[in-house]
Amino acid sequence: MINSCRLDNGCFLVTEEIPYVRSVAIGIYIRVGSRHEPEHMKGAAHFIEHMLFKGTESRSARDIAESFESIGGQLNAFTAKEYTCLYARTLDEHLPMAMDILFDMLFKAKFASRDFENEKNVIIEEIHMYEDTPDDLIHDVFSRRMWSEHPLGSPILGTKDSVSAFDHKNICDFYQDHYQPGNMVIAVAGNINAQQVKDAVCQHLDEQPSSGFNMNHAAPQSYHCFTNLVDKATEQVQICIGVPGITYFDERRHALNIMNNIFGGGMSSRLFQSLREELGLAYSVYSYPASYSDSGAYSIYIGTGPGRIDTCFEALYREIRSFLQQGITVLELERTQQLIKSSMYLGLENVMNRMSRLGKSIIMYGEVHPPEEIMSRILAVNADMVHELAQTLLDREPFSLAAIAPQETLNQVEKAFDEHWITCKR
Repeated sequence: MINSCRLDNGCFLVTEEIPYVRSVAIGIYIRVGSRHEPEHMKGAAHFIEHMLFKGTESRSARDIAESFESIGGQLNAFTAKEYTCLYARTLDEHLPMAMDILFDMLFKAKFASRDFENEKNVIIEEIHMYEDTPDDLIHDVFSRRMWSEHPLGSPILGTKDSVSAFDHKNICDFYQDHYQPGNMVIAVAGNINAQQVKDAVCQHLDEQPSSGFNMNHAAPQSYHCFTNLVDKATEQVQICIGVPGITYFDERRHALNIMNNIFGGGMSSRLFQSLREELGLAYSVYSYPASYSDSGAYSIYIGTGPGRIDTCFEALYREIRSFLQQGITVLELERTQQLIKSSMYLGLENVMNRMSRLGKSIIMYGEVHPPEEIMSRILAVNADMVHELAQTLLDREPFSLAAIAPQETLNQVEKAFDEHWITCKR
């Protein structure tokens, strides 16, 4: 049973009672992510996420880690473009202790000066590690230009310069402005009693202020085609091409899910079967949508060798034109619908997935739709709807291009893209 309510302090609480399991998952979603950061504080939301684990007024960082290990629990957090999440999973009998630790971390983080400076170095090393992983970095390279001059394009980790320049007071002010009950969604799923959870949450939040706060949430400006080439010593060339997509409010999102699965979302997809299995042009090739509250993108990634660039672009272009001209088959549609159905219902057998579904649904849509309702919308998608969406997204001229490789290879990429693709007016 799912219960949801808005508490007096503005916090939204959503719970799901699952009496036949012995575990509980709790997630605290804060409506602040990298898109809400001012220019001089890129990476602030992610930095604060790290600082929550560095100790509170009553617990050291070691105490936090050992406390969760002592109950066999799992504790973690992540930062996204539009929200941050602190979450835990534990046995049902240990939920009170887990909640006590989580809310202590959330509202009483010390932000000690020594930890503050040390964590700058830790995150700078995290950035170095990320930059040494070009098959991950390429997506940031694409995003930075896709949402040029807008925080949606900024890396979640921030940059070495922005993190190095973090001011203790500015970070603490950012934390105080956003980490308050009125800006939070708390999701709990597992073997719980909803009323007892509500009482415990209210007790933990009782003394927390919830004043107004300003969200930097301006919509991105219109899309302009781009080419973004990064000179880097790599063996492979990392390529990402794409176009604007749709928001997660768009009613076509279910058709997009199906379209992406068929086109490039998995091992049975057309891109994987053609470019990898049949032609042997790449180890990794896939497509993916990125949807936000007021913007979106649809991208295609491929990692290949310098000698295969021309052939890759030719094959990629051929697959897109085929998809646009022929659409999808009924067999592909039905197979994908069943794949999504299985994935959704099997995922609901995990309390972490259930908690995540609750939290993200409230953060994004303000309500939780039953799985049966979502599935009915997915099954209502037909081949014509997918074809129409594909033509809307993929038949745009021109595509944008991002690539990472040594300069000599980048020259080949740019030349091949212009010859075999839709020429980008720079």
